[in-house]
Amino acid sequence: MAKPGFRLALFATLLALIVVLLGAYTRLTHAGLGCPDWPGCYGFISVPKSEAQLAHAELHYPDTPVEADKGWNEMTHRYFAGALGLLIVLLAARAWTHRRHPGQPLKLPLFLLAVVFAQAAFGMWTVTLKLWPQVVTGHLLGGFATLSLLFLLTLRLSGVLPALIVPRRLQYWATAGLVLVIGQIALGGWVSSNYAAVACIDLPTCHGQWWPAADFANGFHLTQHIGPNYLGGQLDSDARTAIHLTHRIGALLVTVVLLGLAWQLKVVGMTRLAGLLLIALAAQICLGLSNVYFHLPLPVAVAHNAGGAALLLTLVLVNYHARTSLVRVRHQLPFGWRFSPRKHVSGLITLKGEMPWRP
Repeated sequence: MAKPGFRLALFATLLALIVVLLGAYTRLTHAGLGCPDWPGCYGFISVPKSEAQLAHAELHYPDTPVEADKGWNEMTHRYFAGALGLLIVLLAARAWTHRRHPGQPLKLPLFLLAVVFAQAAFGMWTVTLKLWPQVVTGHLLGGFATLSLLFLLTLRLSGVLPALIVPRRLQYWATAGLVLVIGQIALGGWVSSNYAAVACIDLPTCHGQWWPAADFANGFHLTQHIGPNYLGGQLDSDARTAIHLTHRIGALLVTVVLLGLAWQLKVVGMTRLAGLLLIALAAQICLGLSNVYFHLPLPVAVAHNAGGAALLLTLVLVNYHARTSLVRVRHQLPFGWRFSPRKHVSGLITLKGEMPWRP
């Protein structure tokens, strides 16, 4: 049975997904500086519209004329992000109030609250530092972190328990898959913040070559100067090519590891999770290829961000089933029994004095 706060956590997770997609849409429509200040827009709580507001904006921000479409893209993202922040504050307050109730997570909601404050700071720096790639990428990672942590909180409040026992090797595969997907999302953020998505416009080669000229030193130069306006990017073609190539190589590595993880899930009988993982992986690969083949159409680019979120949440679900099972085993053994995770019989984990259990 679901625990108190489950519906609120689920709603917050869905809202976080919307915020992530709105952030991607804002970034892809070059609206990151649609409002030159923060948290308002030209000093107002919405995009200037009246003649008096437009005159005020022109007076105080003469170098950034009002572009209503971009301004609304940015402010819509901020409105939804603000609502999400309030929901997370409510979740943290609720968790603190019910902290003595059995099974009530406390550290996770409080950590989420800290992440939200960090995200607000990154949102402000994104504007004040004029889309500095390091900050934009960090802001993107913070959004995905918020989404995945809210999903984990939803799982813990759902009342759905993971399988009792899984092989140790599955935990290793699940952890590796999660780490690589997070790394690939970070690379995707670096591609986007440096405007390198169309640095290679052919497949499977790049500029007609398997290994074109690429400047990795400048492409991953993380100490870029703060101060220039990074809208449109500051790197040359070879540096952007290096970033794009690295993202492609990362995609190949992620694919190989997740295919191995899907096989491990199938071996232990978690066929539904294996199928879900394969579907999410296949969709993301198709969207990534479509971005290159069709030269980054906006709907496909936004969907690619949604695919990354879906793949990340799938890995969170897999790790939830793979890593929390050992804790359940230790807490549910009869008195005098001992868990022996090192004993494997055909990939099965055994308990002292008992026949092997299948996961």
